[in-house]
Amino acid sequence: MEDAERLATLLDLAQDKIVVIDSEGTYRYANAAVERVLGYTPDEFVGRNTFEYIHPEDWQDVHATFERLLTADEDMTDTIEYRHRSKDGSWVWLESRMLNRKDTTLDGYVVSSRDITDRKQAEAAHRETERRLEDLAANAKDVLWMFSADWEELLFVNEAYEEVYGLSTEAVADDPRSFLDAIHPNDREGVVESMARLSAGETFDMEYRVNPDRNYQRWVWAKGQPIVEDGEVTRVVGFSRDITDRRRRERQLRVMDNLLRHNLRNDMNVIIGHAELARENGSPTIAENMETILETGTNLLATAEKEREIVDIIVDIESPERVDVTALLRDAVDAVRSAFPDADIDVALPETAVAVALPEMQRALYELLENAAKHAETTAEISVRLRNVGRDVEIVITDNCPEIPDYEFEPLLGTAELSDMFHGTGLGLWLVYWIVDLSDGSLKFEPTDEGGNRVAIRLPRAD
Repeated sequence: MEDAERLATLLDLAQDKIVVIDSEGTYRYANAAVERVLGYTPDEFVGRNTFEYIHPEDWQDVHATFERLLTADEDMTDTIEYRHRSKDGSWVWLESRMLNRKDTTLDGYVVSSRDITDRKQAEAAHRETERRLEDLAANAKDVLWMFSADWEELLFVNEAYEEVYGLSTEAVADDPRSFLDAIHPNDREGVVESMARLSAGETFDMEYRVNPDRNYQRWVWAKGQPIVEDGEVTRVVGFSRDITDRRRRERQLRVMDNLLRHNLRNDMNVIIGHAELARENGSPTIAENMETILETGTNLLATAEKEREIVDIIVDIESPERVDVTALLRDAVDAVRSAFPDADIDVALPETAVAVALPEMQRALYELLENAAKHAETTAEISVRLRNVGRDVEIVITDNCPEIPDYEFEPLLGTAELSDMFHGTGLGLWLVYWIVDLSDGSLKFEPTDEGGNRVAIRLPRAD
């Protein structure tokens, strides 16, 4: 076997596409890999010019590289990436390496090429993902940020930072810790402590005031997350959201709540005190009328107390946590049985049913059970059922009370709008609604066939 034949046999075993071209770019030899990579047989390649197969957008670069190699005065090698047409008409990305020294055995220039299509497609997908993320970051109202674990290097912040914090992105890029200058002096210590926890691998969630140009009147809600690689925190990422409007509404709600509660409680206590005196010292008719005033006043104070609870839940909302609904229901049932010993409460509970809910969920359950015991026209008959349903924990309370009017619960569930005609009789159901809603749960009311009510609560399961 001659040397050329022996070499060609070896080259056919190579995984890379290997060809020999002359100074015009005509194929003089192609190994067997061209069929695997491009679909052509070697015989279909030999005698054709390589530039016939190059993508039009890549042709100029490939031709210039080829000419530069051929005209070089010294031995040199160059590598180029380009698209090559395959037999089925598709384009295959190749990475080709050529030495400008002519091989006398094969009588031409050897070009070795490997298929890099998968890599190029992955790079294109990565670039598209980066472009979309950049578009999202540029148009996001939240401040998105990334720092090194020691907070000494700013890795990313979007333009929303300037609007919310009132400082330039260039300033924080030059001095990453300068963003602390944008935070209210009274809040900085807490932020610095949260930064340390984040660097140590903990998450943080806090609210603080920012923007010196606006006298630190802007509030942000910030959440941070450590990025851990090989057991070590390498970066910290997070976002800051402008919650100024929410804080303003909460403050207004608090002021109005305190004013109403204070005035209502004081004035109503005066009314109740005088009504009690009139009942004790007046005629039987006056005493009977005063009894009505006392009952109405006491109910009004109870309503104000529930309004306070609702405001506390909305303004001072805590994060939902793991709660054993079985234990909550047992405690609520025991409390109602103690307050209403004549009530007939039938309970069927699993040993445990863990959900994610606000800690105030027991208050909501007690409210529903108390209403069922209090408003029954005969002996209260209450059924309490608890079960796991798919990804939820379901609580079903059935009673024999008069059917709850639509106008009491439709505004809660969004099936009817609040209007001047709305005249709900109390805030108990609103208290239940807000606790369930802020626990990411659902609430449903429906009449029973026997003329009572069925209330169903679904909460997300903890697992």
